[in-house]
Amino acid sequence: MAAGSTDKDADVIVLGAGIVGVSIALHLQRLGRQTVLFDRRPAGEGTSFGNAGLIQREAVFPHAFPRDWRELLGYALNRKTEGYYHASMLPRLLRPFALYWYHSEPARYRAIARDYARLIAHCVDDHRALVAEAGAESLLRDGGWTMGCETPASLAENLKIAEESQRDYGVGFRALDGAALAAAEPHLRAGLAGGVQWTDPVAVLDPLALTRAYLALFEKLGGRFAYGDARTLTRGGAGWSVTGEGTKISAAEAVVALGAWSPVVTKPLGYDPPLFVKRGYHMHYRPEGNAVLNHPVFDVAGGYMLAPMNQGIRLTTGAEFADKDAPPTPVQLAKVEPLAHQLMPGLGQRIDPEAWVGARPCTPDMLPIIGPAPRQTGLWFGFGHGHQGLTLGPTTGRMLAAMMTGREPVTDPKAFRPDRF
Repeated sequence: MAAGSTDKDADVIVLGAGIVGVSIALHLQRLGRQTVLFDRRPAGEGTSFGNAGLIQREAVFPHAFPRDWRELLGYALNRKTEGYYHASMLPRLLRPFALYWYHSEPARYRAIARDYARLIAHCVDDHRALVAEAGAESLLRDGGWTMGCETPASLAENLKIAEESQRDYGVGFRALDGAALAAAEPHLRAGLAGGVQWTDPVAVLDPLALTRAYLALFEKLGGRFAYGDARTLTRGGAGWSVTGEGTKISAAEAVVALGAWSPVVTKPLGYDPPLFVKRGYHMHYRPEGNAVLNHPVFDVAGGYMLAPMNQGIRLTTGAEFADKDAPPTPVQLAKVEPLAHQLMPGLGQRIDPEAWVGARPCTPDMLPIIGPAPRQTGLWFGFGHGHQGLTLGPTTGRMLAAMMTGREPVTDPKAFRPDRF
């Protein structure tokens, strides 16, 4: 197409080609909406690239703001391995953290968990449907993942949470004593008290490959990918347009699915949610000798996860509160790497030349933002998934596509509506 020409054939432009954006575009295309997926980078190379690779059916309880003063003191002093903050971020975090603390009050949190669980309940089935259609079954591994507990007290505490998850939300788990954990993961160090094996989740052996498999299916169904800057989004007549690679692309509707970068586009349009970022790091390791990790293992005491991937064993860190575009500061990786070598003596040497860093888009009420934009006809939002972008991508795509085409959504979308902020 010649530079400066206009494409009026698209029904929808989806901004953002992470797992959420690709899933939204794919579901829209399947429902007959001619869709253009738009991003400045290749699909899956943003935050979707780096995660623990889990479709977390068990994640019915989102990450709450700590309310125990001893735990809060540990975070305030930057002594926790699972959390680290940049002091320069504190003024910008005051508003979202105040709201985060408010929504984490036990009664409010229980109501939020009920809404969250309604989405999580569909995640595995929604992924399996797309995986089968995309022919990407080799990227999934059944068997769930395990929380490794060092002490009997830690094991008892996490078993209590597991029992509540099973009782209230039908989540499957298996209690492992020290011997059972050693049998399941023989290359972890001896002496652990045991663990909780969540049996419903599915591991993804290469999250980038999965996103690209969904993209390939989207394109097979007639969808189109275009490169460009989402900040060029403007209202044009009765619809929306973006400019990419010298081509103006117009459509009746647009979807913002840019993760942590979504406010860059929504704020000029009058929507500025109290989104904040939890950055995370990962590094791959080459196991020594015959050492193997059969399934992902989370070190409860250390606050990190080891996950077997096609690239090696991936070590993922907790949350870093920093500007999404700030240079990497892998403090947490430096803290937990020795712990990971203690947990798995055969973990081996680093494979990657440097640590990867990505930005998780989080909301103060721990629920994603899914639905029509306030005061902007034909504009829709699908972002703010926090730690569960990979888990909830296809479910978000199915729900938002249904809403946009007048169909019944998979669950009541009221709790996720953008105008709640």
